[in-house]
Amino acid sequence: MDRLSLRSNLEKYRTPFEEEASFINDFIDLTFDEKAFVRERLDGHFTGSAWIVNKTRTHALLTHHRKLDRWLQLGGHADGNENLLEVAMSEAMEESGLSSLRIVDSGIFDIDRHVIPQKGEVPEHFHYDVRFLIEAEINEPLVISEESMDLAWIPFDAIEDLTGTNSSILRMLEKTSKSEILL
Repeated sequence: MDRLSLRSNLEKYRTPFEEEASFINDFIDLTFDEKAFVRERLDGHFTGSAWIVNKTRTHALLTHHRKLDRWLQLGGHADGNENLLEVAMSEAMEESGLSSLRIVDSGIFDIDRHVIPQKGEVPEHFHYDVRFLIEAEINEPLVISEESMDLAWIPFDAIEDLTGTNSSILRMLEKTSKSEILL
């Protein structure tokens, strides 16, 4: 999925969630910017994330992000790679150590635009996060990367308590619960 196919997929992307629908056009517009896939674009840039679930759809793998001090899905900067599915898979492997990762659907699962606070000389900016649904074996050992304080399979019914009012996490959880994707 390069820049052109990302744009095409975003143009076709539909969601019943008003918040998510409200920024689809911003994502499409960003695909026209030559620097959209590099973190040096300080107004905001693309990132790729993996919403990792177990095969029976009872748990999601979350990381306690070291810099943000919040529980989140795994993912990261594109660093010039326009294939955000590759970015999501690479970040998921690096941040979890899992080898059983399997793409459930190569289409966009979710998108979210969120503010990243200023850190050192890097000013506050937006991440335009494109998320993909990934499956993994829940019993495979996890390896915590230096980007995380912790990494854990969280039961679906405990995610809201752990993540608070993070609307994008709760939206992905709801999408997974309502998903018609075969187990």
